Amino acid sequence: MQGHWPRRAFGAVLALLCGGCLQAAVYTVAQRDPQANDTGPGTAAQPWKTIARAARTAGPGDTVIIGDGVYRENVVVKASGRPDAPIRFEPAPGAHVVLTGADQLTGWKRTGGERPIYTVPWPHRFIPWSKTMTHPDDEYHRLIGRCEQVAVDGYLLRQVLDPAQLAPGSFFADLTNQALCVWDIGNRDLNKVFVEASTRQEILRVEGDCVWVRGLHFRFAANMAQHGAVVLAGSHDALENCVIEDMNASGATFAGQDMVVRRCIFRDNGQIGFGANGAHRLRFTGCLVENNNTKGFDRGWEAGGDKLVLCRDAVLERSRFVRNRGNGIWFDIGNENCTVRQCLIADNEDGGIFYEISFGLHAHDNVIVGNGFAATAGAWGAQAGITLSSSPDGVIERNLIVGNREGFDFREQTRSTPRIGHPASVPVWNHDETIRHNLIVFNRDAQVWGWFDMRDNRQWPAAETGKNQGEPATGLTLEKLRLRFAENDYFAAPGQGWFVWGVTWARHQRYATLAGFQSGLGVDTGSLALDPGFADLTARDFRLPAGMMARLKDCYPQEPVPGVTLGQIP
Repeated sequence: MQGHWPRRAFGAVLALLCGGCLQAAVYTVAQRDPQANDTGPGTAAQPWKTIARAARTAGPGDTVIIGDGVYRENVVVKASGRPDAPIRFEPAPGAHVVLTGADQLTGWKRTGGERPIYTVPWPHRFIPWSKTMTHPDDEYHRLIGRCEQVAVDGYLLRQVLDPAQLAPGSFFADLTNQALCVWDIGNRDLNKVFVEASTRQEILRVEGDCVWVRGLHFRFAANMAQHGAVVLAGSHDALENCVIEDMNASGATFAGQDMVVRRCIFRDNGQIGFGANGAHRLRFTGCLVENNNTKGFDRGWEAGGDKLVLCRDAVLERSRFVRNRGNGIWFDIGNENCTVRQCLIADNEDGGIFYEISFGLHAHDNVIVGNGFAATAGAWGAQAGITLSSSPDGVIERNLIVGNREGFDFREQTRSTPRIGHPASVPVWNHDETIRHNLIVFNRDAQVWGWFDMRDNRQWPAAETGKNQGEPATGLTLEKLRLRFAENDYFAAPGQGWFVWGVTWARHQRYATLAGFQSGLGVDTGSLALDPGFADLTARDFRLPAGMMARLKDCYPQEPVPGVTLGQIP
């Protein structure tokens, strides 16, 4: 038939035009299925038993459907998808899928005499390069920085470093005799309860690009500090609707670019909820970061809700950072042009947002309440709703900064930082900052505090510096720093502070009125001193009366914030 292609040739061309679309597959993992094994085809009828098996096979456009169960394995995804054909890992409809770094321990022997202490073989050693097997390797972290975890019926036990310290609800890792010694909190026979211990330092590592992980539950990893149990290191990866909890140290690490983390929960992790390093254009949205640093890591080192390092254009939005034992949100070292918006940052024991030796923070339309009340040594200037610590070019606007230890702080020391792509450190300090259109009210010690620990006196106006302090060695004065407060509303209840400038151990000035702050420093224009009249602070009902909303609408969040009530009182 002249003018027509043979059928076989037409099929070949059609496959070529479709690219990889005809090759996309759906694989099934179902460990509880009696037909499951890793030598089969990974179909619904003959599923694989492990997720790791699927990770070794899945390619662009493929989807891995995971059946109900607890998967005790370390999954590594090295293959990449494409933007139009990502590799997907997700649970079967209605399935509860748990990936854990812990294994069940059986065969316990009672060895404690009258004390119900049981032992089992324990060959595992973590952090081998450290003599004390701890990180950080210092006396304070000698126990905190260890990696071992033991749980009985899902409840984590307390570790001790000497068998003589064993008590109900504790365990001891006897490395010399390679044994684990456990005393149940209810004095039970451990052969009659479910005991598991963390044996893997990572649960999931994604090295490929365009890999999407959805709807999975991760817990219990023997990871050391600063290393996430869940690691995403490719570009355009996504983590969605996942729970990451009860890790020994960091819940997750994000180290790739253009990632999306959406509607995930990071809670009860030993050190921090998550860390990010070089995660340019990270989009972190709709998440909960709660009650992290359960082990008590040093908060001045790295602990609390999160820590981001050397990230450019990262966005944290529409999320809740609450009740973390440390800072709620911490950017540290060389971050650039990052944004925090529409977040609830509440009840964190140290600062709400701590932006340190970084550049260009834009924090807007957030509600920041109840932060900074821990007695953390050395945390001066870092226990406010928002602190800019030696971090220039910030814009802070339309935030409700309410009921914190301090409202807004500058923190200044002689600091330097590497820049993205340039490892050599450069000096960095607060300058060219704009704090405008915020409600900064009811904060305990001060609504604004400038913690400048600088001997060059740059924090004082030029006329005052020349008169009382001598000329600054750097040539910097307050005017040259260009710190601009504009059209905010401040208010302090009786017994609360208004404005403080300077550190308490050197020259400082307290201003009991807005007028005094404005005339004394010349950095604030157009601001008000009004009680906003919130509907119910204890209920986090931040609605305003109609008349007050008309006056303060430019200082009020313009978009919804999760976990609070905003708007106008009817």
